[in-house]
Amino acid sequence: MRNASIHRVRQYSEDSGIKVLDRAIAIVRSVAMGDKSLANLSEDTCLPRATTHRIATALEVHRVLTRTPSGEWTIGPALAGFSAKASPRLLSAAEPIMRELVTTTGESVQLYVLTGNTRTCIAAEEPPSGLTYTVPVGSQLPLTAGSAARVFAAFDLIADHPFPEPELDRVRNDYLAESVAEREIGLASVSAPITDSAGHVLAVLSVSGPVERLGPRPCDTWGKVVSAAATRLSSAL
Repeated sequence: MRNASIHRVRQYSEDSGIKVLDRAIAIVRSVAMGDKSLANLSEDTCLPRATTHRIATALEVHRVLTRTPSGEWTIGPALAGFSAKASPRLLSAAEPIMRELVTTTGESVQLYVLTGNTRTCIAAEEPPSGLTYTVPVGSQLPLTAGSAARVFAAFDLIADHPFPEPELDRVRNDYLAESVAEREIGLASVSAPITDSAGHVLAVLSVSGPVERLGPRPCDTWGKVVSAAATRLSSAL
């Protein structure tokens, strides 16, 4: 047992000179290798239980870690979100799918990632003609309105939002969100999450256009198409 403990200490004990940071990284690395109870996490990192609990709980606040239904710590959505920012793999996989979505719907298509207190458009495709609602790449939009914001809220990636919980329950159930004349008068949109193999939300795929074309229920108009495109993109990653 003593040799195993020494191995764990060496495995997780890179010394940056900032003890609390080294301990936090040790905890994240341990959880990344498999979900951990407090006892298992303390044993694996050779940290006292009180220290382990304090740091892991702090990492929960920042969504680096989260809890499973059984109470074990697992990797949270923040790390997936950090890795997704303008990832070349994400962008290259999204490009043909977004172009096909434009062809199918005739509407504008965007890909958003979470960036602090905003969502940033990291890719966009526009139809060649007609009335469109262009969102330039690099645009930072609020998290208080729009179907993409609802997706981020539904999957607990933002803490403060104005959306009713029953509405977010539907987003979690359907993996689709919609908005009408909310962020901008006359604009409607439908969005779906892009997820990794663990189910963490990496980005949000959106179709947006005039309310007169998307209708009062954008999910009824293009929900199935957007959902299928999001599923393909998630699988490609």
